[in-house]
Amino acid sequence: MQRVFITGMGVVSPLGTGLSTYWSGLKGGESGAAPITAFDTTGIGRDIGCEAKGFHVRDHLRGTEARTMGRASAMVVAATRMAADMARLKSLPSPERTAAFLGTTMGEGNLLAQLHTAWITEGAQAVAPQKILQYGGSLLSIHAARTVGAQGPAMTLPAACAAGNYAIGYSADQIRQGMVDMAITGAAEVLERAELAGFARLGAVAKNTCRPFDKDRDGILVGEGAAILVLESESHMRARGAEPLAEVGGYGLACDGHHVTHPNPEGAGNARAMGNAIRTSGLTPSDVDHVNAHGTGTPTNDPVESQVIRKVFGAHDVAVTSVKSMIGHCMGAASALEAVACVQSVRTGWVPPTINHGQKGPECDVRVIANQAQRLHPKVVLNNALAFGGYNAVVTFAAPDVLPPVSDRPLATFGDDHPEDNHPKENHPRGDHHVG
Repeated sequence: MQRVFITGMGVVSPLGTGLSTYWSGLKGGESGAAPITAFDTTGIGRDIGCEAKGFHVRDHLRGTEARTMGRASAMVVAATRMAADMARLKSLPSPERTAAFLGTTMGEGNLLAQLHTAWITEGAQAVAPQKILQYGGSLLSIHAARTVGAQGPAMTLPAACAAGNYAIGYSADQIRQGMVDMAITGAAEVLERAELAGFARLGAVAKNTCRPFDKDRDGILVGEGAAILVLESESHMRARGAEPLAEVGGYGLACDGHHVTHPNPEGAGNARAMGNAIRTSGLTPSDVDHVNAHGTGTPTNDPVESQVIRKVFGAHDVAVTSVKSMIGHCMGAASALEAVACVQSVRTGWVPPTINHGQKGPECDVRVIANQAQRLHPKVVLNNALAFGGYNAVVTFAAPDVLPPVSDRPLATFGDDHPEDNHPKENHPRGDHHVG
């Protein structure tokens, strides 16, 4: 059982491409919201979204790559190259022991829509065969693997809006158990018309502004992007002289089993997932300094998530942020982009704000970091993700050398509805950083 560290990250986001641009935008409270240009929004009733600002496929891919990849795949390749460069991966020490596990909701959903349109309007002969070879969601992990030359296991996890956390947690498990030494992980999603129309029909899309935890919140803004993280076992990282950005702590998974679109009103599944993420990190709730919330800005999500945070953390008044106020809801890519924000908070000491925040909703009783970033010096950050169908996936990220040895971290439990009582028998204080 080995510790798992992050050594590289790459980002394509509504705030721009590249880690420094993305983090500068988050820290500065910038908004990625703008009128949608990728497709005609006529008839949908909503025309504001969060497109990947300034990302053009041919700026990052050349020749055959540019002609044969969809937009989501191109974002994956660009982000993977950035992450590999940051991790100083000019070549893989062990290609057959390097995995690629990515998450998504729809994969190349825009290409599927194009295929359907061509078929309906012009007939089957109008369907371009190269498009058929581009849209499969399974291709995302394959393109990530090909980009770095990985020859280990590869898989794309379609776990809806929790897919990024699922992929990161699964990757960490594979490394801890010695199945692989390294994993290219994260998620990607492309903004497409059917997605916007569907959420608009559900009444879940804001008119023009996403306002998580605010009394005037009226829904999400649909976004797109990709985030890739390089994960390594400690021994592999040390052997090649790489430097850790942060450690992947524990993670928790649960399914509400309640409703396709609505979370369990008591938040039991999310509470279990949060509790297990904290427990398997070898920590207690009071050791968590910051929660990167799912924070969609919908009337339904924010009160339930607030209730869960209060249930799990009790008297510990943990700081809470939703970066969806800036980058929108990037669906399958959401929690991967947010994972990058968590790592950057641990690295820099800054917690990004929840913008567009006026007056907190009365049912959202959490300590929101509103409108301006704060220098809180977090050492442990929890990343919360929920999704349609009742998916709950939670991952913790910590500064290097903060968490106890892996051998001292308890296993997850799946029958405990009270994660606030689900602490390790022996508390492992975080040395000088302990705030419990």
